[in-house]
Amino acid sequence: MNKFEIIVKKELAPDICYMEVFAPRMAKSFKPGQFLIARIDEKGERIPLTIMDTDINKGSVSIVIQGIGASTKKMNMLNVGESFINFAGPLGQPSELMHLSDDELKKMNILFIAGGIGAAPIYPQVKYLTQKRFMPDIILGARSSHLIILKDELKKMAKTLYIATDDGSEGKKGFVTDVLKELVEDKKIKYDIVITIGPMIMMKNIADITKTYGIKTIASLNTIMIDGTGMCGGCRVNVGGKTKFTCVDGPEFDAHQIDFNQALKRLSIYKDTERKKVEDFHKCKIGLH
Repeated sequence: MNKFEIIVKKELAPDICYMEVFAPRMAKSFKPGQFLIARIDEKGERIPLTIMDTDINKGSVSIVIQGIGASTKKMNMLNVGESFINFAGPLGQPSELMHLSDDELKKMNILFIAGGIGAAPIYPQVKYLTQKRFMPDIILGARSSHLIILKDELKKMAKTLYIATDDGSEGKKGFVTDVLKELVEDKKIKYDIVITIGPMIMMKNIADITKTYGIKTIASLNTIMIDGTGMCGGCRVNVGGKTKFTCVDGPEFDAHQIDFNQALKRLSIYKDTERKKVEDFHKCKIGLH
Protein backbone atom coordinates (compact mmCIF):
# COMPACT_ATOMS: atom_id res chain seq x y z
CA MET A 1 0.00 0.00 0.00
CA ASN A 2 1.27 3.49 -0.84
CA LYS A 3 2.29 5.91 1.88
CA PHE A 4 -0.61 8.09 3.05
CA GLU A 5 -3.00 6.35 0.65
CA ILE A 6 -6.75 6.86 1.11
CA ILE A 7 -8.27 3.45 1.85
CA VAL A 8 -11.82 4.54 2.76
CA LYS A 9 -13.84 7.59 1.77
CA LYS A 10 -17.48 8.51 2.34
CA GLU A 11 -19.60 11.65 2.48
CA LEU A 12 -20.98 12.50 5.90
CA ALA A 13 -22.85 15.64 4.85
CA PRO A 14 -22.71 18.15 2.00
CA ASP A 15 -19.05 19.20 1.55
CA ILE A 16 -17.96 17.07 4.53
CA CYS A 17 -15.99 13.89 3.83
CA TYR A 18 -14.69 11.11 6.06
CA MET A 19 -11.44 9.44 5.05
CA GLU A 20 -9.25 6.66 6.40
CA VAL A 21 -5.62 7.18 5.42
CA PHE A 22 -2.80 4.63 5.64
CA ALA A 23 -0.37 6.04 8.23
CA PRO A 24 0.65 3.19 10.58
CA ARG A 25 3.22 5.12 12.63
CA MET A 26 0.75 7.88 13.37
CA ALA A 27 -1.96 5.37 14.23
CA LYS A 28 0.27 3.83 16.92
CA SER A 29 1.30 7.07 18.62
CA PHE A 30 -1.92 9.16 18.50
CA LYS A 31 -3.60 10.38 21.69
CA PRO A 32 -7.05 12.05 21.83
CA GLY A 33 -6.85 15.81 21.36
CA GLN A 34 -3.96 15.75 18.90
CA PHE A 35 -4.06 16.74 15.24
CA LEU A 36 -2.12 16.33 11.99
CA ILE A 37 -1.00 18.49 9.07
CA ALA A 38 -1.91 17.31 5.56
CA ARG A 39 -0.77 18.53 2.17
CA ILE A 40 -2.28 17.43 -1.11
CA ASP A 41 0.68 18.10 -3.45
CA GLU A 42 3.96 20.02 -3.79
CA LYS A 43 2.13 23.35 -4.23
CA GLY A 44 -0.58 22.66 -1.69
CA GLU A 45 -0.89 24.55 1.59
CA ARG A 46 -0.52 22.87 4.96
CA ILE A 47 -3.94 22.09 6.40
CA PRO A 48 -4.42 21.21 10.11
CA LEU A 49 -6.90 18.37 10.54
CA THR A 50 -8.24 16.71 13.65
CA ILE A 51 -7.45 13.04 14.05
CA MET A 52 -10.87 11.53 14.62
CA ASP A 53 -9.85 7.91 15.18
CA THR A 54 -7.18 5.32 14.47
CA ASP A 55 -7.05 1.63 13.70
CA ILE A 56 -3.69 0.10 14.62
CA ASN A 57 -4.51 -3.22 12.94
CA LYS A 58 -5.25 -1.50 9.62
CA GLY A 59 -2.54 1.10 10.17
CA SER A 60 -5.09 3.81 9.39
CA VAL A 61 -5.91 7.28 10.64
CA SER A 62 -9.43 8.67 10.27
CA ILE A 63 -10.01 12.32 9.41
CA VAL A 64 -13.01 14.50 8.58
CA ILE A 65 -12.58 17.31 6.05
CA GLN A 66 -15.02 20.15 5.49
CA GLY A 67 -14.57 21.69 2.05
CA ILE A 68 -14.57 25.40 2.86
CA GLY A 69 -11.39 26.79 1.31
CA ALA A 70 -9.71 25.90 -1.97
CA SER A 71 -7.32 23.39 -0.39
CA THR A 72 -9.94 21.51 1.60
CA LYS A 73 -12.21 21.40 -1.46
CA LYS A 74 -9.34 19.83 -3.44
CA MET A 75 -8.76 17.32 -0.65
CA ASN A 76 -12.40 16.26 -0.76
CA MET A 77 -11.99 15.53 -4.46
CA LEU A 78 -9.37 12.84 -3.73
CA ASN A 79 -10.61 9.27 -4.10
CA VAL A 80 -9.74 5.87 -2.66
CA GLY A 81 -6.33 4.80 -3.98
CA GLU A 82 -5.00 8.35 -4.20
CA SER A 83 -2.57 9.74 -1.64
CA PHE A 84 -1.58 12.83 0.32
CA ILE A 85 1.97 13.97 -0.33
CA ASN A 86 2.39 14.92 3.35
CA PHE A 87 0.55 13.60 6.37
CA ALA A 88 2.46 14.72 9.49
CA GLY A 89 1.54 13.95 13.07
CA PRO A 90 0.39 13.44 15.66
CA LEU A 91 1.01 17.05 16.66
CA GLY A 92 -0.01 19.18 19.60
CA GLN A 93 -0.78 18.23 23.17
CA PRO A 94 -3.19 15.44 24.16
CA SER A 95 -6.48 16.28 25.83
CA GLU A 96 -6.38 17.23 29.48
CA LEU A 97 -8.56 14.19 30.15
CA MET A 98 -5.59 11.97 29.31
CA HIS A 99 -3.78 13.29 32.40
CA LEU A 100 -6.58 12.43 34.83
CA SER A 101 -6.70 9.16 36.74
CA ASP A 102 -9.66 6.82 36.55
CA ASP A 103 -10.58 7.78 40.12
CA GLU A 104 -10.63 11.45 39.13
CA LEU A 105 -12.68 10.78 35.98
CA LYS A 106 -15.15 8.67 37.95
CA LYS A 107 -16.06 11.66 40.09
CA MET A 108 -16.60 14.02 37.16
CA ASN A 109 -19.75 14.85 35.22
CA ILE A 110 -18.45 15.87 31.77
CA LEU A 111 -20.27 17.73 29.00
CA PHE A 112 -19.02 17.96 25.42
CA ILE A 113 -20.40 20.69 23.16
CA ALA A 114 -19.64 20.43 19.43
CA GLY A 115 -20.65 22.73 16.62
CA GLY A 116 -20.76 21.40 13.07
CA ILE A 117 -17.56 19.56 12.17
CA GLY A 118 -16.53 19.87 15.84
CA ALA A 119 -18.24 16.52 16.32
CA ALA A 120 -15.15 14.87 14.77
CA PRO A 121 -12.56 16.13 17.28
CA ILE A 122 -14.73 15.34 20.31
CA TYR A 123 -15.16 11.76 19.05
CA PRO A 124 -11.77 10.37 20.20
CA GLN A 125 -12.14 11.95 23.63
CA VAL A 126 -15.65 10.54 24.08
CA LYS A 127 -14.40 7.15 22.88
CA TYR A 128 -11.54 7.28 25.39
CA LEU A 129 -13.97 7.94 28.24
CA THR A 130 -16.50 5.29 27.25
CA GLN A 131 -13.76 2.67 26.93
CA LYS A 132 -13.18 3.37 30.61
CA ARG A 133 -16.96 3.19 31.21
CA PHE A 134 -17.37 6.91 31.88
CA MET A 135 -20.18 8.22 29.70
CA PRO A 136 -20.45 12.01 29.19
CA ASP A 137 -23.34 14.17 28.05
CA ILE A 138 -23.01 15.60 24.53
CA ILE A 139 -24.61 18.55 22.75
CA LEU A 140 -24.33 18.64 18.96
CA GLY A 141 -25.22 21.79 17.04
CA ALA A 142 -25.54 22.65 13.37
CA ARG A 143 -27.42 25.00 11.07
CA SER A 144 -29.70 22.17 9.91
CA SER A 145 -30.22 18.44 10.49
CA HIS A 146 -28.43 17.43 7.27
CA LEU A 147 -25.24 19.05 8.59
CA ILE A 148 -25.14 17.04 11.81
CA ILE A 149 -22.37 14.44 11.61
CA LEU A 150 -21.51 11.35 13.69
CA LYS A 151 -24.84 11.52 15.52
CA ASP A 152 -25.40 7.76 15.65
CA GLU A 153 -21.79 7.01 16.61
CA LEU A 154 -21.76 9.55 19.44
CA LYS A 155 -25.22 8.62 20.70
CA LYS A 156 -23.96 5.11 21.48
CA MET A 157 -21.25 6.55 23.70
CA ALA A 158 -23.19 9.34 25.40
CA LYS A 159 -25.09 9.30 28.65
CA THR A 160 -27.49 11.64 26.89
CA LEU A 161 -27.15 13.21 23.44
CA TYR A 162 -28.79 16.58 22.84
CA ILE A 163 -29.17 18.26 19.44
CA ALA A 164 -29.75 21.89 18.50
CA THR A 165 -30.33 23.20 14.98
CA ASP A 166 -30.68 26.80 13.90
CA ASP A 167 -33.73 26.00 11.77
CA GLY A 168 -35.36 23.55 14.19
CA SER A 169 -35.16 20.65 11.71
CA GLU A 170 -33.88 18.38 14.50
CA GLY A 171 -33.71 18.64 18.25
CA LYS A 172 -34.15 22.03 19.87
CA LYS A 173 -34.58 25.04 17.60
CA GLY A 174 -31.80 27.40 18.50
CA PHE A 175 -28.17 27.20 19.51
CA VAL A 176 -26.06 24.89 21.65
CA THR A 177 -25.92 27.69 24.20
CA ASP A 178 -29.71 27.44 24.58
CA VAL A 179 -29.40 23.73 25.40
CA LEU A 180 -26.54 24.43 27.82
CA LYS A 181 -28.65 26.99 29.71
CA GLU A 182 -31.59 24.59 29.80
CA LEU A 183 -29.50 21.77 31.27
CA VAL A 184 -27.83 23.90 33.94
CA GLU A 185 -30.54 26.41 34.81
CA ASP A 186 -33.76 24.46 34.26
CA LYS A 187 -32.71 20.84 34.82
CA LYS A 188 -30.17 21.81 37.49
CA ILE A 189 -27.52 19.42 36.15
CA LYS A 190 -24.13 20.06 37.69
CA TYR A 191 -21.12 19.65 35.38
CA ASP A 192 -17.51 19.57 36.50
CA ILE A 193 -16.07 20.37 33.10
CA VAL A 194 -17.28 21.46 29.66
CA ILE A 195 -15.20 20.67 26.57
CA THR A 196 -16.21 22.63 23.49
CA ILE A 197 -15.01 22.40 19.90
CA GLY A 198 -16.51 24.24 16.94
CA PRO A 199 -16.78 27.72 15.42
CA MET A 200 -14.78 30.32 17.35
CA ILE A 201 -17.79 32.52 18.10
CA MET A 202 -19.68 29.50 19.44
CA MET A 203 -16.82 28.62 21.82
CA LYS A 204 -16.60 32.25 22.94
CA ASN A 205 -20.30 32.36 23.76
CA ILE A 206 -20.10 29.06 25.64
CA ALA A 207 -17.11 30.28 27.63
CA ASP A 208 -18.98 33.47 28.56
CA ILE A 209 -21.90 31.42 29.87
CA THR A 210 -19.93 28.75 31.74
CA LYS A 211 -17.83 31.43 33.40
CA THR A 212 -20.99 32.77 35.07
CA TYR A 213 -21.80 29.20 36.17
CA GLY A 214 -18.29 28.60 37.50
CA ILE A 215 -17.82 25.53 35.30
CA LYS A 216 -14.30 24.80 34.11
CA THR A 217 -14.28 24.92 30.30
CA ILE A 218 -11.77 23.75 27.69
CA ALA A 219 -11.84 25.02 24.09
CA SER A 220 -9.89 23.80 21.05
CA LEU A 221 -8.31 26.42 18.79
CA ASN A 222 -7.06 24.19 15.96
CA THR A 223 -8.85 26.36 13.38
CA ILE A 224 -6.25 29.13 13.58
CA MET A 225 -3.19 26.97 12.85
CA ILE A 226 -1.10 27.28 9.69
CA ASP A 227 2.38 25.78 10.01
CA GLY A 228 1.65 23.33 12.81
CA THR A 229 5.17 23.40 14.28
CA GLY A 230 5.33 26.78 16.02
CA MET A 231 7.74 28.31 13.49
CA CYS A 232 5.41 30.66 11.59
CA GLY A 233 3.74 32.26 14.60
CA GLY A 234 0.42 32.44 12.79
CA CYS A 235 -1.41 30.66 15.59
CA ARG A 236 -0.38 32.97 18.41
CA VAL A 237 -3.11 33.41 20.96
CA ASN A 238 -3.34 35.21 24.28
CA VAL A 239 -4.20 32.86 27.14
CA GLY A 240 -4.26 34.29 30.62
CA GLY A 241 -2.20 37.28 29.50
CA LYS A 242 0.54 35.08 28.05
CA THR A 243 1.31 34.36 24.40
CA LYS A 244 0.74 30.71 23.48
CA PHE A 245 1.17 28.87 20.21
CA THR A 246 -1.91 26.81 19.41
CA CYS A 247 0.00 24.15 17.50
CA VAL A 248 2.60 23.31 20.17
CA ASP A 249 1.02 24.51 23.43
CA GLY A 250 -2.51 23.46 22.45
CA PRO A 251 -4.77 23.05 20.63
CA GLU A 252 -6.81 22.97 23.84
CA PHE A 253 -6.76 25.77 26.40
CA ASP A 254 -8.71 27.04 29.38
CA ALA A 255 -11.59 28.76 27.59
CA HIS A 256 -12.00 31.35 30.37
CA GLN A 257 -8.40 32.49 29.84
CA ILE A 258 -8.51 32.77 26.01
CA ASP A 259 -8.65 36.21 24.42
CA PHE A 260 -11.34 35.23 21.91
CA ASN A 261 -11.55 38.72 20.41
CA GLN A 262 -7.88 38.51 19.39
CA ALA A 263 -8.37 34.96 18.08
CA LEU A 264 -11.36 36.03 16.01
CA LYS A 265 -9.34 38.88 14.47
CA ARG A 266 -6.56 36.45 13.60
CA LEU A 267 -9.05 34.20 11.83
CA SER A 268 -10.16 37.08 9.63
CA ILE A 269 -6.64 37.95 8.38
CA TYR A 270 -6.69 35.53 5.46
CA LYS A 271 -10.35 35.84 4.43
CA ASP A 272 -9.75 37.90 1.28
CA THR A 273 -6.88 35.66 0.14
CA GLU A 274 -8.92 32.53 0.73
CA ARG A 275 -11.95 33.98 -1.05
CA LYS A 276 -9.78 34.61 -4.13
CA LYS A 277 -8.41 31.05 -3.98
CA VAL A 278 -11.92 29.60 -3.84
CA GLU A 279 -12.99 31.72 -6.83
CA ASP A 280 -9.96 30.51 -8.80
CA PHE A 281 -10.71 26.93 -7.77
CA HIS A 282 -14.26 27.12 -9.11
CA LYS A 283 -13.03 28.73 -12.36
CA CYS A 284 -10.61 25.82 -12.80
CA LYS A 285 -13.43 23.33 -12.23
CA ILE A 286 -15.59 25.04 -14.81
CA GLY A 287 -12.73 24.99 -17.28
CA LEU A 288 -12.40 21.23 -16.87
CA HIS A 289 -15.91 20.59 -18.20
